[in-house]
Amino acid sequence: MGRVTLSLHDLPLRDDLRGLKPYGAPQAPLPVALNVNENTHPIPEAVASDILDDIAVAIRDVNRYPDREFTTLREAFADYLGHGLTADQIWAGNGSNEVLQHILQAFGGPGRTAFGFAPTYSMYPLIAQGTGARWIAGTREPDYSITPEDAAAQVRAADPDVVILCSPNNPTGTPLGLDVVEAVYDAARGVVIVDEAYQEFAPHDALSALTLLEGRPRLAISRTMSKAFAFAGARVGYLAADPAFIDALRLVRLPYHLSALTQAAAVAALRNADVMLGMVEEIVEQRDRITATLEALGYTPHETWSNFVLFGGVADPRATWQQLYDRGVLVRDVGIPGHLRVSAGTESETTAFLDALASIGSAS
Repeated sequence: MGRVTLSLHDLPLRDDLRGLKPYGAPQAPLPVALNVNENTHPIPEAVASDILDDIAVAIRDVNRYPDREFTTLREAFADYLGHGLTADQIWAGNGSNEVLQHILQAFGGPGRTAFGFAPTYSMYPLIAQGTGARWIAGTREPDYSITPEDAAAQVRAADPDVVILCSPNNPTGTPLGLDVVEAVYDAARGVVIVDEAYQEFAPHDALSALTLLEGRPRLAISRTMSKAFAFAGARVGYLAADPAFIDALRLVRLPYHLSALTQAAAVAALRNADVMLGMVEEIVEQRDRITATLEALGYTPHETWSNFVLFGGVADPRATWQQLYDRGVLVRDVGIPGHLRVSAGTESETTAFLDALASIGSAS
């Protein structure tokens, strides 16, 4: 029989998914990849050995289903986050994207809406649309900040079922004041999610939205191990919320959604949190070095509390992206006119990026 090839258009796809494009940053085997906000530092050897020891123990029982409630891992997350949290206030999934998907499945869905302030993480609308909810994009100030008054007004006008606040914001790195979170929560009828994927890169005295959880049962704070913990390949995200909120997520999760090996690896990494987070200071140092050098080259870096820098003043982002690519450096064109985004890498990776950009020439 001859092979029959269909196009996506020929399949009985849901109408609301037609014309959409899947999420995806360019992947290329370049020497310096600084385009997806990874932690480019490898896990310390001693920690890697400790993690492997725990995985070796877990794999002996891999013929059995894992702990469906991932109790030990939830206890480890509660201990790591502090703020008096207990295991019954913790949830986790295969990356923070799955955690957000659980939220949209439980509180969004067909006939409901999800809201965020654009530009923000490009997966939010995709997760919303994938679960059948309609995405509503709010607006930010020209410097990408949000005021409490404007945020509350936009949320009241949109009246969404789910609000997602990215703090610090991706792709801009912009900090988000807790007064904005409070104002949005008071204005919102539905649930409010604060995505703190990059919180560990914020200044040490920057308060987390975890401090706002008490007395706010519709509030959830999501985190990830992908960034500060250099665990992107392990796919572990988590959140803290009221126990009733956690119960809602149990209604939509797939059974045994976190493998025994994932649970073992994450628990071991959290046990070594002090060592793992030692990388954060170096990443912040390289981030600030990028910012200072970009300014010296005539570009306009935006304030960032994350592990990346969004910079403006790029006359032709596509051409500059290609010129960097040709020099072995991969950065991200996030679709904001006149801008590119670069992750803070190791010292040598950061040097490679800055040298490559300088060789192209100063900003126009």
